[in-house]
Amino acid sequence: MRYELVIFDNDGVLVDSEPISNTILSGYLSELGHPTTYDESLRDYMGAAVHRVHDLIRERTGQELPPDFEQTLHQRIVAGFERELHPVRGVEDVLATLVADGVPYCVASSGSHDRIRAGHLKTGLDEWFEEEWLFSSEDVGKGKPAPDLFLHAAERMGVAPERCVVIEDSPLGVEAARAAGMDVYGFTAMTPAERLTGANGCFSDMKELLGLLD
Repeated sequence: MRYELVIFDNDGVLVDSEPISNTILSGYLSELGHPTTYDESLRDYMGAAVHRVHDLIRERTGQELPPDFEQTLHQRIVAGFERELHPVRGVEDVLATLVADGVPYCVASSGSHDRIRAGHLKTGLDEWFEEEWLFSSEDVGKGKPAPDLFLHAAERMGVAPERCVVIEDSPLGVEAARAAGMDVYGFTAMTPAERLTGANGCFSDMKELLGLLD
């Protein structure tokens, strides 16, 4: 394998959380008086840290979201995870191959550490990730498309950015990876390939990923 570190996005790449999260987010925003459809939530917020929600609502309406917005959203999403979250099909086979080949990997997610852990515990992916391999936008104070999170993950894992590859499913994530000077492959289970502009390649099934990495 030509890469020394594989950096996985979490939501939508490792765990099938985007439909759950965006259904809850769009419903909550609508409840607060900011009508948002599921498709609009995917378009505007998929792959982003929660501060983007605050920023766009403020920009579009001049209003602030409630002080407890993030806490309430987190509670609702974690409850949704408990009801119906699953790992992305085939991802455990990919992780097993990386382990067998001695290729390091980690997570770099716009979601909080608590959200990453909740999803991994529910799906059993916690068995594949040490705590020190989990990186969140909380760690750097900036979400995607800024490159900070990916650069932070590479530094902590001890690998130069040009030797890393990122696995992403959102336009914001692809943009962040390219800004970090990393190769990136786009997972198209939910996002059409034409929206993942800048990716080195795209794939729709996890079984295709290892071939791309080799």
